[in-house]
Amino acid sequence: MGRGRVVLERIENKINRQVTFSKRRSGLLKKAFELSVLCDAEVALIIFSSRGKLFQYSSSDISGIIERYRQCRYNKLSQTGNLFDQQSQEFLKLKVKYESLERTQRHFQGEELEPLGMKELMNLEKQVERTLAQARQLHMKKLITRQAELSEKVHEDQELNKKLKFKLRDEFPDLIAEHNNPIHELNEVQAINQFQSETLLNNTRMFEHHNQEGKASGTRQQDGQSSHDRNNNGWLV
Repeated sequence: MGRGRVVLERIENKINRQVTFSKRRSGLLKKAFELSVLCDAEVALIIFSSRGKLFQYSSSDISGIIERYRQCRYNKLSQTGNLFDQQSQEFLKLKVKYESLERTQRHFQGEELEPLGMKELMNLEKQVERTLAQARQLHMKKLITRQAELSEKVHEDQELNKKLKFKLRDEFPDLIAEHNNPIHELNEVQAINQFQSETLLNNTRMFEHHNQEGKASGTRQQDGQSSHDRNNNGWLV
């Protein structure tokens, strides 16, 4: 039966804690010794118990190992510090450049111009004029390109229209002849004129009908008013 999982937390019982410390300490010292022998490594192990008692192991002079550790640690910190200084300088440069660009953008937008002198305002005006000229030139270039594309498209549509006309003339000659016949065009004009005349006549009739209804309504209102006046005067209705 295997051992259960050990919970990594402080052992409350003093006796059990002392026993566990002794076992684990011996095992750790043994592992350090094996590592130094098997791998030819310099190993230094320092342990302080909860009562402040020192236990140590070193494959060679422990003072030399500690001094070597301090030297390596110092060099690493120095390299890290130099790298940090370089990054800080780069950050400051980028920050200054960003603030300058942001300030220039505000000047182009017409903001914060009061602190600028005459020379700076003249330079800003020249930059704005140069930028405007370049923008207009590019705009005109794009317009010319777009016009050429549209002209080419119109030409292609005209060519396609001609091809379709020829194809329609070859496949349906009777329909084309009837369509080009002056009598056919005259009949179309007569039909349009007849439709317009009928529409005008219907509108006139509708207008007269509305006028007649309005007159009849006015007559009924006058008759009703006369009857009301007669009743007020004592006449019979």
